Amino acid sequence: MNLEHYQDTLAIQRVLHTAKTIAVVGLSSNPLRASHFVGYYLKRHGYQVIPVNPRETEILGQTCYPSLPDVPVPVDVVNVFRAPDALPGIARDAVSINAAALWCQYGVINEEGARIAEDNGLTVILDRCLKVEHARYAGRMHWLGFNTLRITSVRAGLQ
Repeated sequence: MNLEHYQDTLAIQRVLHTAKTIAVVGLSSNPLRASHFVGYYLKRHGYQVIPVNPRETEILGQTCYPSLPDVPVPVDVVNVFRAPDALPGIARDAVSINAAALWCQYGVINEEGARIAEDNGLTVILDRCLKVEHARYAGRMHWLGFNTLRITSVRAGLQ
């Protein structure tokens, strides 16, 4: 499997700049989990974040849905925080709801799932963090992982 094919810079930028609604499969209500931080970040940066987790009813102030087919609004990107073996089923669901892209976080690599989505016209991004790529291309990267809204070469407290 050629991961470079699924990490194309132009495809990543196109997804980031055209998406408005992102369903996060495996979004956790635990603020210490990466999925929670990514969901929070995306919501803060203007995306409509739709939590998909059968164990929750609400996350980040949004109604949580048990599966992608239960989401009542159109979804642009399906962002996956699940084990790689769950990807084929998630890819089929992403196709069934007419999502434009399937974005799989670090370590979520499954050739069958990628093929299902790609063969049905979805843009597929594998082994990349949506938050990190957004920060990279929107100029919002900071060593803490968020934008401080401050431009300086002096650390706070040393002035």
